Amino acid sequence: MQFFIRHCEAQERHGNPSRWHQFRDGLGIVIALVLLTLPAHAQAQDYPNRQVRVLEPLAAASAVDVVTRLIADRVGHDLGAAFFVDNQPGASGLLGMRAGAKAAPDGYTILAVNDAIVTVLPNMRTDAGYDPRKDFAPISLLAKLRWVLIAHSSLPVNNVQEFIAYAKANPGKVDFGTGGQGSPQHIAMELFMRQAGIQLTHVPFRGVTQAYTDLVSGHVPVMFIALPAPLAMAADGKVKILGFAESSRLPALPDVPTIAEQGMPGFEFSSFAAWMAPAGTPRPIIDKLNAAIKRAVADPEVNKRLIDYGDLPVASTPEELAAVIAQDYVAKGELLKAANIHAD
Repeated sequence: MQFFIRHCEAQERHGNPSRWHQFRDGLGIVIALVLLTLPAHAQAQDYPNRQVRVLEPLAAASAVDVVTRLIADRVGHDLGAAFFVDNQPGASGLLGMRAGAKAAPDGYTILAVNDAIVTVLPNMRTDAGYDPRKDFAPISLLAKLRWVLIAHSSLPVNNVQEFIAYAKANPGKVDFGTGGQGSPQHIAMELFMRQAGIQLTHVPFRGVTQAYTDLVSGHVPVMFIALPAPLAMAADGKVKILGFAESSRLPALPDVPTIAEQGMPGFEFSSFAAWMAPAGTPRPIIDKLNAAIKRAVADPEVNKRLIDYGDLPVASTPEELAAVIAQDYVAKGELLKAANIHAD
């Protein structure tokens, strides 16, 4: 090395280009880059050293909430800090997402979301106040959520074909509940109505939990909902599961036929639960959270509980989640336009 330096200095004295000068400048750039990354790595090594807020722009007891609380408990135990879930429903999730976009990007506020919040609402509203592709850093998928079409026990139907016939005999007189305009429940029913050729009346609520409570009480006769919410009430005979919204039957519900096999070929609907962070959150912290989520999802007990809920456990890299969001954002925009679904 010393010989190399002396050689380059001699070349400079004779007016020749100095490889040492080039080497020195390049080395300086490398050192500067390393020094810039040291604070983030040091912060990640110490992270988390206090309570972490999992901001969830959805109601408690929703499908995402059930998954998030299970994962948050296991991730917190893994990383040695409390991960507490802070439900902030309102305006179909807009309020919580806006708050999350403005949160400090230090890893102590992360967001628990579904696909509707990050891909549907921003497509529906010019005043959403956030861009899911710019204002947030993806962390990981948690699970694929499975959906069913349910009805109150008093509705005189027992399957999808009977329900379609009933709706056609009572056009516009059958209500369906949702967690709000543009919610997954709303999108699923719009897809169903278009393929079935029926018209129902939309009754939006302030969150899916309230909508489901009103269905169980008999105030709303029908809705789409993600598992596991209706399982207990269906077992007690208070609600009916008319059909499963995927291409094949769910092993946990082998007697429930798919909607597709009940005269609606190709009908499918599902959603996802995921964690994100405010944009600018250091990548070492994102990676630490991602690794903890993957360990949680792979844990046999957690994995079994998710499957028992009716969910499909699935973790991802941040890049894979970003790709899912980008693709879904375009697809949902086209769907909203075709279905003429607006914010008002």
